[in-house]
Amino acid sequence: MIEVCVTMKEYSKKALLALEDGRTFTCKSFTGEGEAFGEIVFNTSMTGYQEVLTDPSYSGQIVTMTYPLIGNYGVNYEDIESSRIQVSAFIIKEYQDVPSNFRSRGTLRDYLMHENVLGIEDVDTRAITRHIRNTGAMRAYISTLDMDPSSLVKRAKSIPSMVGLDLVQRVATDKPYFWLQGKVLPIDPDSAKPDKSIWKNKNIKYSVLAFDYGIKYNILRCLENAGFEVLVVPASTDADVVRAISPDGIFLSNGPGDPEPVKYAINTIRSLLGYKPIFGICLGHQLLGLALGGKTYKLKFGHRGANQPVKNLLTGKVEITSQNHGFVVDVESLSSKDIEPTHMNLNDNTLEGFRHKKLPLYAVQYHPEASPGPHDSRYLFNDFIKLIENA
Repeated sequence: MIEVCVTMKEYSKKALLALEDGRTFTCKSFTGEGEAFGEIVFNTSMTGYQEVLTDPSYSGQIVTMTYPLIGNYGVNYEDIESSRIQVSAFIIKEYQDVPSNFRSRGTLRDYLMHENVLGIEDVDTRAITRHIRNTGAMRAYISTLDMDPSSLVKRAKSIPSMVGLDLVQRVATDKPYFWLQGKVLPIDPDSAKPDKSIWKNKNIKYSVLAFDYGIKYNILRCLENAGFEVLVVPASTDADVVRAISPDGIFLSNGPGDPEPVKYAINTIRSLLGYKPIFGICLGHQLLGLALGGKTYKLKFGHRGANQPVKNLLTGKVEITSQNHGFVVDVESLSSKDIEPTHMNLNDNTLEGFRHKKLPLYAVQYHPEASPGPHDSRYLFNDFIKLIENA
């Protein structure tokens, strides 16, 4: 999938990046001609560009990396977080075409070209980042074909806003599957109406049903490593199907975009409150908050990177976390005395986690699977085991 033979030719093409507020940046494509559009955001991670590229939570977005040298360790089979590249385009300061790593199986350029994703370099990524921090994430258009600034700005303004957009259906699986020993194991197509007999290790391992809103592979790895038998189901799976399958626990995954339009997921989660223990991450955190009667709102420029400080209010400890989200749950909207905030972001005091005092459920906004990132929060997967045992 990654090792691609491409005939040598001139890849570098002049390009133009235009933002909806009229700001433009001259740049170059290192993947040949093309165009791309989406919401432009930035990520502060120093490593993990391949995980960033394949994270479904970036669907519909153009990602700018703040670390200047990208491509220096190539790409490989082990570090992908989904079946394909998810970003609309990839912006970096300087592309490194000669990877140096024993795990490398190809170059970043060949990987992007193989999946028809535009790679942009030779642009002031610091200026882009400062502009987004000052004015907020916004719609953007990149082209090597149309170099007219006014034309590209107009095209950027015509892109649908991220607010109100359901992106889950773009990235979620349409068929259930087991995650076994790090691989996708499709369900027998004859199992049209699965029930609790679908579990192969019911009396050996705890079973968890994971809703796929754009799930990362490393979340599935962590659930399996914690000792779960993991069944992944489509985002649109209804509560009656879940009850028929009868898992020991329910997991709500990460995913892209605005949580409020994903009404089908919110309604299903609301129907399952109190049925089985629930653990949510990222978009799953937001959807669970909405199902409990809370509200969400869009951050100015989001949290994206592997160095976000979060305070655990239960222990007083500070965790350095990996994050990727543009929306958050309004902590003031979770007014029920039975809902307790458990984690807060130390940069802007936004809600990063909560639990219910009576129902067996908890959720965090950040990524404890941290791929890439620190492992400060891996304990949350073992906490899921304890929640199921206590329930």
